[in-house]
Amino acid sequence: MPKIGVMTGGGDSSAINAALTAIVKRAAGCGVEVVALRRGWAGLLEEDAVPLDLGALDEHVHVGGTRIFTSRTNLAKIEGGLEKAAANLKKLGLDYLIAIGGDDTLGVAHKLCAMDAPAVGIPQTIDNDIGETDFSIGFATAIEVATDALRRLHTPNYSHQQDMLVELMGRDAGWIVVYAGLAANAHYLCVPEVPLDVDDLVAHMRARREAGKPYTLVAVSEGITVGGQASAGDVDAFGHAKPGGIVFNLADAVKERTGTKPRAVALSYLVRGGAPSAWDTLLATRMGAYAVDLLREGRYDHMVAARTGEIVAVPLEKALARNRTVPAELYEVAQSLCKAI
Repeated sequence: MPKIGVMTGGGDSSAINAALTAIVKRAAGCGVEVVALRRGWAGLLEEDAVPLDLGALDEHVHVGGTRIFTSRTNLAKIEGGLEKAAANLKKLGLDYLIAIGGDDTLGVAHKLCAMDAPAVGIPQTIDNDIGETDFSIGFATAIEVATDALRRLHTPNYSHQQDMLVELMGRDAGWIVVYAGLAANAHYLCVPEVPLDVDDLVAHMRARREAGKPYTLVAVSEGITVGGQASAGDVDAFGHAKPGGIVFNLADAVKERTGTKPRAVALSYLVRGGAPSAWDTLLATRMGAYAVDLLREGRYDHMVAARTGEIVAVPLEKALARNRTVPAELYEVAQSLCKAI
């Protein structure tokens, strides 16, 4: 019986388990066995492989996170890591590989394909920054969570007539800020794609006060810079700085100009967790099933993608060529609507 190895790498998100469930169901219908490589690429490197069936998933389709664990292990940074991983696929008797994750995880899958390891990828990241797909698994749920949080923060800040800055995840892409900020009626959007003008933000806060608006709610991406200083953090195995906390720098910058420090909060991992939304579950389910079909058709080195409502395949090389960031036109429209007084 043919075997598919499946792994989840990088940051987790909601709806991964829905994709895993769809993979298992689709594979079972084709007479194919599924094996979980636990803890991302570390599982393949260390031969941490266990059978994956519906019993093992145990109704986790409605639970956030990943049932088979994850890590940020970078095989390309480990001496002989890629070669050992390719050899372990054969050693474990795996005929195919499905990699679920962001651009880093999919980048390793692409490298393994060049070493004759038959693999396909599924885009999974709340950042929604993977090229050639409209949406990635996890993004829709992150928007729901972030929108709900922002909406809840309107009332205490109105009551206390206090401005608030709210940091959201997204790394180098502002998709979460734009979508959630617009949906929650935030009053200003700060995204990595557009240099932040603190003076403009302060002017908008003052304009709202003069118009009788008692507070300003600002949605802030963790990937912005303030005064040329990027948010501080460690570097992960793929060389990316771990952002977080820039909102507190921004609060200080506002205080320098106004004499009053706004409230600041970083939602951090709250945006990443929780049960998946219905839309996210359906997207993950469709992508998981289609990934199995791609392998059976021999269409390796491809990524499953969502394009205008359809599920299609795109070459991994093309998907990894550039990060998908917020277009200037979309940001300008969203910002203008949020700033309307």
